[in-house]
Amino acid sequence: MSDIGEIQTVAVVGAGTMGSGIAQVAATHGYDVVMRDVAEDLVTEGFEAIDDSLSRLVANDTLTESESTAARERITGTTDLDDLADADLVVEAVVEDVEVKRSVFSDLDEVCRSGVVLATNTSTISITTIASATTRPEHVVGLHFMNPVPLMKGVELVVGERTAEATVEAAHEFAASLDKETWESDDKPGFVTNRILMPWLNEGIRAYDEGVATKDDIDRGMKLGTNVPMGPLELADHIGLDVVLDATETLHEQLGDRYQPAYLLRRKVEAGHLGKKSGNGFYEYE
Repeated sequence: MSDIGEIQTVAVVGAGTMGSGIAQVAATHGYDVVMRDVAEDLVTEGFEAIDDSLSRLVANDTLTESESTAARERITGTTDLDDLADADLVVEAVVEDVEVKRSVFSDLDEVCRSGVVLATNTSTISITTIASATTRPEHVVGLHFMNPVPLMKGVELVVGERTAEATVEAAHEFAASLDKETWESDDKPGFVTNRILMPWLNEGIRAYDEGVATKDDIDRGMKLGTNVPMGPLELADHIGLDVVLDATETLHEQLGDRYQPAYLLRRKVEAGHLGKKSGNGFYEYE
């Protein structure tokens, strides 16, 4: 019999782009949220991102001013992991590094009570590997939100080798409560989304680097030719070129040369040109 109870309080570990987005969406849908990062300035930046996003949603008539205010008041920021002790579900959204994630989950295993769903927002790293850092792998599951979290409808649910069915059901129900739609993936490298998306982005970058077309025409051609909302270069900028590189390197290590990162992708990241979040990538941003 499952000891997973009703989810009322959600903890988010990591206040970056994905973490702040997950915290915002959970709070908007009525959950009390604790958003934790390792430093106060990172928590502050997370709240700034949330405030900016909520303001845009109000301006677009997606939320009312009172709904925005109520959501913001449901979110508490902290740098203390012990403040997550009362959470019913935790979503980890830290850097895409297996050892960092395993360390976070080992700490959560010590802090969180029995019956808490421990979810990771990883886009490429094995759920089974992350779960093995805990004494409760049956309660660990992948909840891979899409970026930007407040706008994207999809959540990829990834089932580890020892993830319990009750945990999977709770994860589906949580995502549905956020008005998200889910699909399941086995715990294979890249899961569904990034196993297919990363080669697409990588090849778009290669095509630009090799002079196949201008960056504008590559993106325009893919949008008009395949009916996607963004071309590969624009989308890579929005995801973050460092995130794309990390994901591609993980897949390259696990699946071989077809995932080898494009030279220009690596060069952009080394130069600090990370896309929209840094102000420039393949395009310039204000």
